[in-house]
Amino acid sequence: MKDGAASSWRGAQELAEDLVNAGGGHVQCVLLYGSHLYGTSPNRYSAIDFIVLVDDYHGFYTALNKSQRLQRSAALMSAMAYILPPNVIAYSQGAEGGRLAKCNVVNRNHLEGALGARPRDHYLLGRSVQELGFVWSASADERMWVEGLLAKARERVLTWMSPYLTEPVNAYGLGRRMLEVCYQGELRPEAADRYRHTFEAQEDHFIQVLGPVLSEAERCGLMIAEEGKYRLVSPASAGATLRWKSHFMRSKLRAAMRALKNTLTFDDWLSYIVRKAERHSGKTISLTWPERQLPLVFLWPRAIIFLLSRPKRDPRQ
Repeated sequence: MKDGAASSWRGAQELAEDLVNAGGGHVQCVLLYGSHLYGTSPNRYSAIDFIVLVDDYHGFYTALNKSQRLQRSAALMSAMAYILPPNVIAYSQGAEGGRLAKCNVVNRNHLEGALGARPRDHYLLGRSVQELGFVWSASADERMWVEGLLAKARERVLTWMSPYLTEPVNAYGLGRRMLEVCYQGELRPEAADRYRHTFEAQEDHFIQVLGPVLSEAERCGLMIAEEGKYRLVSPASAGATLRWKSHFMRSKLRAAMRALKNTLTFDDWLSYIVRKAERHSGKTISLTWPERQLPLVFLWPRAIIFLLSRPKRDPRQ
């Protein structure tokens, strides 16, 4: 692990333990993903990315309110948890300039659905096939349950990737192509080639996880091994192609809707997205007075222009 990533890991553990204490015993597992785990150039404004498994939404948000770590009402947050799950919330230890976590809060039923055979969108699935770190678990049983769910989700990768595999691949090529497809299914502020940088940081993970997937596909007669690579015995059916291309189109639409939802669940969301956009574009962004006062009305034109004018290459590479 790189020194920077190791330092981020320690910071993530401290923040996760603080979240668990504030959560009133309702947190079951905290997983780390994103730039602080992979070491892909996070800066001091980069939030630590968590997936937080809880046993009860209302109990968890009520506990955060009592701990004065949540500004929204527990009733609102609990209701929003069932609309485009997961809820995305901001969490910090409270100190000025302290670490900030972006927490995807989800219960067992919603996590099972998101990683199952018929997910409603790709938001959690796209993150779960990447490298994840367990920073806290309530028990060994909780960790084993999550690990089993992740393993099944990763075993099904070829189900939704088959329409996108037009050439033979090895584990390296499958991982790279998979991350590219996942990124295309979201609205992201990064440069169009950002997935390459993220893939390179997780190359060993993809080779370790996807190698057995390809071997099993060959054993089952779905793929043929040729010169160190694997190709599909037959192209994806028209029905499968339509289903999964529709899935990614739906995922992008739900991503736009989730961005609206985040304005209700994420404290100080405007400052967060401005800092994120500045980080990935390498440019300073100054909002006008109307954009600051009524961002949901006046910020959309600039947001659309920003997304359409993303650079093809990451300026930090």
